[in-house]
Amino acid sequence: MTASPTVRRRRIARELRQLRERAGMTLDVAARQLDMSKSNLSRIENAQIGIKPRDVRAALALYEVTGVDAEALIEIARGAQQRGWWQNYSDVLPEWFEFYVGLEAEAESLRTYEAESVPGLLQTEAYAREMFRRTAGEEGLERKVAARLRRQEVLHRESPPVELSVVLNEAVLLRPVGGPAVMAEQLTHMARIAQSPNVTCHVLPFASGGHPAMSTPYVIITFADAADNSVVYLDNLTLGLALEEAGHVRGYTLVHEELCRMALDPAASLARLEEAARHFA
Repeated sequence: MTASPTVRRRRIARELRQLRERAGMTLDVAARQLDMSKSNLSRIENAQIGIKPRDVRAALALYEVTGVDAEALIEIARGAQQRGWWQNYSDVLPEWFEFYVGLEAEAESLRTYEAESVPGLLQTEAYAREMFRRTAGEEGLERKVAARLRRQEVLHRESPPVELSVVLNEAVLLRPVGGPAVMAEQLTHMARIAQSPNVTCHVLPFASGGHPAMSTPYVIITFADAADNSVVYLDNLTLGLALEEAGHVRGYTLVHEELCRMALDPAASLARLEEAARHFA
């Protein structure tokens, strides 16, 4: 799969922080030795800003990392300097969402719960256009739709496609976003995608009652390389939040497993999607 500079920046940040701590250096000491401010080094170690390969080389020399290990990290730093396709849409994608798209681009698996709307990776063009129109207005509308459709390539790439597990609140199937024709097309599309070998779709019916994700939708992102820790991503209209601590990831993973148990199984969920599509047709 295409290497994501976002994932590379995140990995080099974590490696540099761990190496500094292993060397027994405080942020103050390391920053002085590297001729940079403490705040800049802190932002680098938290993946808030990037770091040039030559500065990575200097940090590795300071932490006494040499040979093959050093060259591998410098190569990761070079990858972090590349541009992701999503950066071409920075005029319409907020920075906090660009970060998410950068993670999504290299994800091995995505597990998500949606309460109100179809997940972006499963949206049709017409549904996406109506969603943006309702939530963000007309400005940059077509560029936003184009970026959303471009994201969907992760489902169809050859190397290999992302494994997607979706739990949908039954309300998603019933709310007529864009009108009956748009919804019929959307639900038919989702039923077709749900039959892909890399996609699992569960519908959580109202009859299931209360459930542990009633307060928030979420996405759990995991990566093929064990060096890249999993992330839980939460967002709303104006900001996004990435939770990277193992306890958070474990908690949301348990929630997702519980939702899958409470929801209709994939075959029954497919039948429910097809029934909802006929309702709007």
